[in-house]
Amino acid sequence: MSKRDYYEILGVSKGADKEEIKKSYRKMALKFHPDRNPGDKEAEEKFKEAAEAYDILSNDDKRRKYDQFGHQAFSGGGGGYSGGGMTVEDIFSSFGDIFGDSVFGGFGGFGRGNSRHVNKGGNIRVKIKLSLTEVLNGAEKKIKINKYISCNACDGTGAKGSDGYSTCTTCNGAGRVTRIANTFLGQMQTASACPTCGGEGRIIKSKCASCHGEGIVKEDDVVTIKIPAGVTEGMQLTVTGKGHAARRGGVNGDLHVLIEEEIHPELIRDGNDLIHNLFISIPNAILGTTVEVPIVDGKAKIKIEPGTQSGKILRLRGKGVPEINGYGRGDILVQVNIWIPSEISKEERKIIEKLSDSAAFAPQEDNSGKSIFERMKDYFK
Repeated sequence: MSKRDYYEILGVSKGADKEEIKKSYRKMALKFHPDRNPGDKEAEEKFKEAAEAYDILSNDDKRRKYDQFGHQAFSGGGGGYSGGGMTVEDIFSSFGDIFGDSVFGGFGGFGRGNSRHVNKGGNIRVKIKLSLTEVLNGAEKKIKINKYISCNACDGTGAKGSDGYSTCTTCNGAGRVTRIANTFLGQMQTASACPTCGGEGRIIKSKCASCHGEGIVKEDDVVTIKIPAGVTEGMQLTVTGKGHAARRGGVNGDLHVLIEEEIHPELIRDGNDLIHNLFISIPNAILGTTVEVPIVDGKAKIKIEPGTQSGKILRLRGKGVPEINGYGRGDILVQVNIWIPSEISKEERKIIEKLSDSAAFAPQEDNSGKSIFERMKDYFK
């Protein structure tokens, strides 16, 4: 499915409120409704695309994630957004209340009585801990989850054999019943889920022995999760359709993956930058040297210029964490710290005392005319 901007799909601005988004979605859905465009696959795709956009933008949490991370926020490996893989019937089941029952003879049923209740499986939430290497490069994780899956014995129908269920006689398989009531305003028509079949449109006569008529059984399932590079601590990815299976068919729930980061022994993450505290000796600070510093996938050599002051920041460009949307990459910032020994020998003390009388070792004033804040900015240029 297209990955166009969701705001562009619905024709609204990024500041649009929920009511404006709802109205725009209703307009789009009516325009591309399958009954108005029979056999038009392009119209059907646009109908699904509009539902995808509405699913994200009508939900505060999903909208916040989309505004911050774009489509990557919903690309945890299951193929798209939180409603990904929905059929047109599933869309009607989820959003049919927006349109009411007066459009097309019961909007959501294609005018053919297919407005049965669609079961929705439960969502699952797991935590995955990543190393800094996995954060930088992305990762593919396989995890074992004990969850409800579709029963193989009955193909998820809950019935024993193809003749194990029958059409509900109350609603004639429609899943909904219509009632007409006389009021002082005249006759009013209302539609609701069938009380006999619970909206499913059929009755199980002979239950499957494996799932006892539920259509689902609980087993271990191995799920592969693709994690994009640049994720952050606390970020939640959604793997669509990998949650619990729905009772007697329907739409599977989703798998929500909460990201945790392992602490790196030498690098501290600050946004997309990585910070390393480098300690050097007094002689090396005075005379200059070349040292190795850690980067995520190895080591890098940097030059310490003679006379380097404690607190100086050295930058390794492009060695930090990539942006999750794929544009740009942070840096590694090396903060130089001069190591002061806490204990020295008598001979070393004599040398230090002699050096302390030298004018070269007296602290010098900063004559650049720059404030401490301006000098700090210079470190990051």
